[in-house]
Parts: sequence; structure tokens; C-alpha cells
Amino acid sequence: MNKTAIILGATGLTGSILLKKLLKDPVYEKIKLFSRSTADMNSPKIEEHLIDMFQLENHSEAFKADVVFCCIGTTKSKTPDKETYKKIDYGIPVTAAKLSKQNGIETFIVISAMGADANSSIFYNKTKGEMQRDVLSQNIKNTYILQPSLIVGDRDENRFGEKVATFFMKTFGFLIPKKYKMIKAETIAEAMLALANKEFPKQQITSDEIKQIAQNAGNRT
Repeated sequence: MNKTAIILGATGLTGSILLKKLLKDPVYEKIKLFSRSTADMNSPKIEEHLIDMFQLENHSEAFKADVVFCCIGTTKSKTPDKETYKKIDYGIPVTAAKLSKQNGIETFIVISAMGADANSSIFYNKTKGEMQRDVLSQNIKNTYILQPSLIVGDRDENRFGEKVATFFMKTFGFLIPKKYKMIKAETIAEAMLALANKEFPKQQITSDEIKQIAQNAGNRT
């Protein structure tokens, strides 16, 4: 069976890795990319939609596939304005979930974060938690919310805080519980692909579970 996938955030760290994996996967014959900027990759599989992501709901007709991978996300340093931050980390994934439900897409996989909690007093954790809550409320058949800890990989931008946290985790890793250990973007992408092809008994998946799913799929990262 040839499938069509949608990726939101294919220009980001995890999304770009996922895109490369999907391009190599013979199960997927078409990959629709919804983004404000081009992924700058040439393939007959790719169908790019360069749009205003804050108006994703206006592209319902094109938003049709077998699975949606939502890799959208920003950071406090990149988006200090809280209103804009919420539009990205809450608004886009929730709109995508609503479109998925509307168009009969049965698999929706989104990257959230460890510590997400709709009742949190911390704005960033609360935003992620509210996103999770409202994505789940769409009752899409196969909904998977990944809650990774610190995501590491080769990024274009310099993130000083991430470098400090990475050093700490490497130095004191033996003291850190499994679900709090840093995780490679490659591992997350591998787990997302595996979840799209095989059902998992949980909807909210912690960092250590993401690693296990990836390992079971054959990735030993």
C-alpha cells in the first residue's frame, strides 16, 4: 500500500531528518510539506505548500494524507513574544489535528515536550499541555504525542543553553533517570516513522519510550 504523509516543520532539526527517512521509504509515494519556507530538496515524492502557517485552516483541500507528522516548535529565545509562541506551539498543531479529523486522517503524530502540563504555572509547559489536551480531544484514531527530554543534533543555530545542558547530561548522565536523559533527533524521527506503521498502546510517549520504539524498529541510537 502506497501512503501519503504530511510533515509540518520539515525544515527543522527533527522534521528534516524525518523527511529524508520518508524519501527512502518505499511505503510512502507522496510527502506533502506545509511550511513558510522551502525544504530545498528535490524529489518527485515531495509536494511543497509554502503558506502562512498561522492560516493553515485555509488549506483544508490540500491537507489530505494517511498520516500527519507534526514537528512544529519554537523556543523562548527564538520567539520571546508569548502570543506568537502560543500561535506556533499550540495553534498550528491543534489546527492540524482539527484538519486531520475533518479529512479522515487516522494517524496524527506530534512532538510535544517533557513537562507538558495544561495546569502548570509555567507558561511554556502550560502551552504544551494545552496543545496535548486539545489534540487528544479530536479523537483521531491513532494519536501519538511524543514527550522528549532535551533534543540534540546538528543544528544551524547556536543554542548556548542547550550546549550547557548537554555538557551537564554527559558529565552526570549516570545520575539522571532514563526518561530525563537527552535524546537524539534521529531517534525521535525513527520512532515517529515506526509509530506511523505500527500501533502503540499509549498516546503520550515519554523520552525513554521513544528510544525503545526506535530501537525496536532497528535503530540502535
